Amino acid sequence: MKPLIKLLMVMAPMTAIAQSGDKVPLVMNAENTFAKYAKPALPAVEKLPVIKELPNPLQGVKKYKDWGKRRAEIAAQIMHYGIGEKPAVKPEQVKARMNGDTLIVDVTVNGQTLTLRSEIRYPQTGQAPYAVMIGTSGISLPRQLFNDRPIATMVFHEKQVNDYGQFGRHHERGEHNFDRLYPDLKDNGAYSEWAWGLSRIIDGLQQLGPEVTKIDTKHIGVTGCSYAGKMALYCGAFDERVALTIAQEPGGGGAAAWRVSHTLEGVEDLDHTDYHWFLESQRTNFAGDSVYMLPYDQHELCALVFPRALLLLGNPDYKWLADKAMLPSAQAARKVWEQFGVADRMGWSIVDGHGHCQLPESQWPEVQAFIDKFLLGRTADTSDIRIVKTDKF
Repeated sequence: MKPLIKLLMVMAPMTAIAQSGDKVPLVMNAENTFAKYAKPALPAVEKLPVIKELPNPLQGVKKYKDWGKRRAEIAAQIMHYGIGEKPAVKPEQVKARMNGDTLIVDVTVNGQTLTLRSEIRYPQTGQAPYAVMIGTSGISLPRQLFNDRPIATMVFHEKQVNDYGQFGRHHERGEHNFDRLYPDLKDNGAYSEWAWGLSRIIDGLQQLGPEVTKIDTKHIGVTGCSYAGKMALYCGAFDERVALTIAQEPGGGGAAAWRVSHTLEGVEDLDHTDYHWFLESQRTNFAGDSVYMLPYDQHELCALVFPRALLLLGNPDYKWLADKAMLPSAQAARKVWEQFGVADRMGWSIVDGHGHCQLPESQWPEVQAFIDKFLLGRTADTSDIRIVKTDKF
């Protein structure tokens, strides 16, 4: 087995810049509050430097107000080198309506219309407006976590945007519904397109308002497992209206650092993943040891969720998921929350002894704590949820 790479990070002093969460908002009202920043320089691949350590997500950040520019830079790098562009949508291009309990959102771009539908399942307790948990392709978290809580649930049916699936028939790049609206972005990976679609669901909820939808758009969560765990992470990272992201067993290309997985055997690394999900150029440009030329890594995808809440759930029984690479990535990402005094908003629980996407009861308490605190505003202790229970690494 290859040796693990050195994981030292050149970072700002660990003294927190903000001493309390009061100065750091939990959620934003807009999809991308930092759109005002110009696109940063994105060098040709051959001009990128070799970076053996995990890149510093806080490079150039001295105060919280500096984070916006840095966040915009990281997001631009991920889109340019990794997944493709997530295009902005103007409010007038979105028209939403309700049909019973089903939200319907029409998005019209370049004379083409894409329609999204998602049923809202309302809770049997509490009063509207309700917090909502949106499942990417579905919610694999146990229903018991929601049954006695005033939280609505929805499913983002990603195939309405890009119908790629690892099994069964599907269209190819350039043939998906998204591509009708954006033919110039036909080379995109699915994760940029799916993140775009989830944001349009949130557009619809915002446009109609709580009087119509019964949904509190300041308390939106997103979750998914396996490939949909990656999807949830990209959706949460690229939409600042998501208050809580729970990425369950997201595997390589999710929270696991590409640089670390490159040193491991038998895991989902940059050379061995599904390239319908990413730009084909990512494999061409950063295969093998060229991974060290990638200007970012997946800990910075996680960092894009900051200052909002993020919980990562792992399952080391499935080596392919590369949890051994997710742990140092999570540790590196958490330094951003720590730096601003809101470390209670980011945590992880990596526990073996259960099936894939089957959350054991031993992990329910940390999930419940994050849901209660960040979707319902209840008192819950999430200050030090950094759980690893396995003998596999």
